[in-house]
Order: sequence, then structure tokens, then C-alpha cells
Amino acid sequence: MKRAFILFVLIMAATFARAQDIAGDWQGTLNTGMGELRLVLHITKASAGSLTATLDSVDQGANGIPVKSATLKGSKFDLDVTAVQGTYEGTVAADGKSISGTWSQGKPLPLEFKRATAPIKTEHKPAKASDIDGTWTGTLDTGMSKLRVVFHIVNTEDGLIATMDSPDQGAKGIPTSSVTRNGATLKIEAKGIGGVFEGKIAADLSSIDGAWTQGGGTLALVLKRAKE
Repeated sequence: MKRAFILFVLIMAATFARAQDIAGDWQGTLNTGMGELRLVLHITKASAGSLTATLDSVDQGANGIPVKSATLKGSKFDLDVTAVQGTYEGTVAADGKSISGTWSQGKPLPLEFKRATAPIKTEHKPAKASDIDGTWTGTLDTGMSKLRVVFHIVNTEDGLIATMDSPDQGAKGIPTSSVTRNGATLKIEAKGIGGVFEGKIAADLSSIDGAWTQGGGTLALVLKRAKE
């Protein structure tokens, strides 16, 4: 009987170890009460065993949202998504096919991830650089503090795309959902964080004078081309 019990424990331990290999793509749907948002979580496991991740918010057109930390202890799985001020606490199922937990971003909401049936990737093929490709920096004066903002603009076969950094908030590589240019007018929308930048490109292409709108408030924001 004792030998049979030991064998049972070993089998359960092996099954649990396999279940906790959570690298890959996961899909879930967040019910906000005002609508549903499809989310895709991409988890990568390093050779040393540490985890890295990015998050896509499909219905907001925000892909590659950086995850500051992804940790797995036993069956407990946690995410810190500083870029959108969000966190996730979940439990990995014994069979490793789902993660049930709570997403918190202002208020807690139930969120279950299930393994995607195939790898999910969003890629943009590069194209000839536009005259505004590159890094642009500016500072938001909130009245209580000053926050540096960095935009990285790249031209692709699908048009202009951009990512955004907020160095003073520890956020890097925040994806934007759309970049629209009409002559000297530029609009960059980041639905994932509810922000929009609208500005006018200077004739000498050295600056973009505009405003950042987020959460019902608008602040002046002048972007300067950074030296690469």
C-alpha cells in the first residue's frame, strides 16, 4: 500500500509540473459591464525559467502592451501591467489549459484565460521611412508633476505605427491603436490607455506642437525630434 501511495504521489507531481508550463498564447474575454473586450496574452519562458509577457487588447486595437512582471509560484499566476495600471491574479488549472482569476484596473473583474489553439502574432512589414520616422520626446506638465513622454514612429506597409514610453511611470513600449497623418496634422490614438495626441508638424520637421487628451483632461504637449 505504501509503495502504491508513493507511486500515486510521483504521478501527481509529474502531472502538476507539466501543467505549470504556461508558455504560449492565451485568450480571454473581459466583461466590463459596458461591453466585452477580447484579450490575448503572450507568455515566453527564458532558459533560466523566468517569464516575460505582452498583452493584446484586440477590440481596442492595442497590441504588444508590455507586462512589467509575470510570476508563477506553484499554481498562482500574477501579472503587473504598469503600462495600463492593471494587475491580474489567477490560478492555473491542474491540466494547464486555463487560468482563472481577477483583472484589476480601477475595479476587479473576473477573467479566465484559455490556451489559444495556434500562435497569435500581429506583425507589420517595414516600408520606406517617412519624414517623421524616429523618436519624439516631450513633457506633460500635470500641475503636480512633470511626466516625460516618448513616441517611436515607424512607417510600415500598413501605414504609420507608433509605440509610446512614459519613463517616469516605468512604462515602455505602450502600443498605439492608430496613427493618422493629414498633411501637417498628426493624430496618435492609444485606446489601450484611453489617450490621444493631436498636433501640427513643423515645416522643418523638428517639432510637433499639440495636446495630449486622457481621462477627460487635455494638456499641452510639444514633441521634439530626438537625435538618434
